[in-house]
Amino acid sequence: MENNASFPGSRQLNLKKSFKRGLRSLLTACSEEEFRKAFPSFTAAEQDRLHRLFIQVITSLHGNIEEEFESIFLETQAGKVLDYVEELVEEHNLDTLPSKRSNVGETAQSLVEAKKNEIHHLECLLEKAEEQKRKLTARLELLKKEKQDFSGAANLVHELRTGIVSYDIGFNTGVVNK
Repeated sequence: MENNASFPGSRQLNLKKSFKRGLRSLLTACSEEEFRKAFPSFTAAEQDRLHRLFIQVITSLHGNIEEEFESIFLETQAGKVLDYVEELVEEHNLDTLPSKRSNVGETAQSLVEAKKNEIHHLECLLEKAEEQKRKLTARLELLKKEKQDFSGAANLVHELRTGIVSYDIGFNTGVVNK
């Protein structure tokens, strides 16, 4: 409701203009000739005076009705409402297609952005999984090497046990190989 009361919108002006035209046509519907025909028994002078009185009554009535209309118009803030309606109609008429496009465009942009974010998230998960796989592969290789190293040590331990057992047997029996 940006329009100022000193600058009424076209809808407000049109309403006032239509009201005044309608009022004028109602109050001036009777021509002087028709008025005189309504009082054929009166003299011409009486008809003139009666017609002038009629005009005064109509003019006064016209003024009173216009004042009452303006009063109601101001009390109900009809002018502001009409100006606001006019603004809404103008906005709607100006932005009909672009707003539909922008809504579709915004929706498409949001979907593209969401899909990009989802792809980025999945790429990060894939990188983490690949890094974890590399670490597990490296650990597995290390364990295989250690197993090979320990298998040689296991053979050495086995030989040492065998040697100790045979030494112990020979020492207990008195036969020691030197």
